[in-house]
Amino acid sequence: MPVRLTRLLTAALISASLSTVVFAATTQSLTWRGDVVTANSVVKGMAKAWQTSGHGHIEMQPFNTASGLDAVASGAADLAGSARPNSGSAVDSGLTFTPVAWDGLVLITNPSNPVNSLTLQQVHDIYFGKITNWKDVGGNDAPMDVFAVASPGDGVEYSLRKLLFGRGSQPVAAPRLYVNTTQLEASVALDPRAFGVTMLSSVAGDPKIKMLRIDGVAPSISSVSSGSYPLFTEIYLVTNPSSPKAANAKEFVDFTQSAKGTAVLRQHSLVPYAEGNALIAMDASRRSRILAAVGAHASAEPTQVASATPVRPAVTPASVAAASRTVVAATPGLKNVSGSVVAAPEPRSLKSVRGDAFTVADATTHGTSFAKVTADAYVSYGKVLAKVSTRASKTTAADKKIDAKKIANTPKAPARTYKVAAGETLYSIARKHGVDVAQIRSWNHLKDNTVRAGQVLHIDAR
Repeated sequence: MPVRLTRLLTAALISASLSTVVFAATTQSLTWRGDVVTANSVVKGMAKAWQTSGHGHIEMQPFNTASGLDAVASGAADLAGSARPNSGSAVDSGLTFTPVAWDGLVLITNPSNPVNSLTLQQVHDIYFGKITNWKDVGGNDAPMDVFAVASPGDGVEYSLRKLLFGRGSQPVAAPRLYVNTTQLEASVALDPRAFGVTMLSSVAGDPKIKMLRIDGVAPSISSVSSGSYPLFTEIYLVTNPSSPKAANAKEFVDFTQSAKGTAVLRQHSLVPYAEGNALIAMDASRRSRILAAVGAHASAEPTQVASATPVRPAVTPASVAAASRTVVAATPGLKNVSGSVVAAPEPRSLKSVRGDAFTVADATTHGTSFAKVTADAYVSYGKVLAKVSTRASKTTAADKKIDAKKIANTPKAPARTYKVAAGETLYSIARKHGVDVAQIRSWNHLKDNTVRAGQVLHIDAR
């Protein structure tokens, strides 16, 4: 065979091999984990468009912001989703946050609630615990059931609190906590007195959820894009530059700003990030204006939380690891705020996750400051979990024996009972007696949170 022909064949074979390697690299599968809002509004449709464009498969593991960031930092996932920027924490510091879209933070309630609009000041005061009844904002004479996501680092909660209080870690007066916004939205759809926050892209067009106007402006893709709706925020995809798949992950992030990618974003009531130059320009003045309107000011995020190391839930397709978090923060207006969250293992999915919580406060709660607020959130799969202490301390085997002995030697008081009055709910009864909803259900063998007028309930252990 002529030498020239041999060289040509060799070059062709090498070229073909290189092409195969490049193709294999670009079609490499990626794992995404993060908050459910980003999963549904960005990643689900984007992953389909990505794959039909000849790229690899995206495995999705939606749960919450904290689990996604931890997974990308540890190498368990290649991409994460977040509705907040880098917070400066130890986990966030090694990650790259790339804004891909603009969304609206929306305050939501049940469609049967007659309230349609709130001012920024009213929203601030609801979360601060100054407004606790719907009649104070033009609604029915009924207590507000304020919901929040339990994780302090949740993107949605963090971004709203940053706007309203000047820092994303600000504790709020939220009686019920949930593991993510999906669970929160489901509860709002069932409770006519509910109040919480989620994202426009998550509930736009949902007849089971009412989005409240802010200072008369309705949240929509148009009002977010113009900046007339004040509570707009960025949606981020998060990558780890030291990951073996960093280049592939970046390629997916870049795809979100392509023609196909931006079409997906618009279909989900999102504004592509590149089209939000006006929002970038007005962001600083917008934040200052909001803080001035509510009488707050920006402040640094705290560098310390509870002495116990926070553990964020780790999610895999097969299981959800049990986890707990305790946060104690000292802040002007809110003193000794603490909370704990417990997750129980589920064999195959997160479908049946339920989260309940109850906040206990003293008489000053409705004044200018909280003297003490505690919140216990429960995540269960059909079984009521035991209450977890909100104290961030280590318990030794000796301590447990001492505590058990004290309990055994303590005389038992007669079990208290309570007769349900008209209009009361399990949550209002729990609040009145300073116990947890999950405990009342357990003590009375209730299958759900339904109670009826005249029903007699045990409100402590028998």
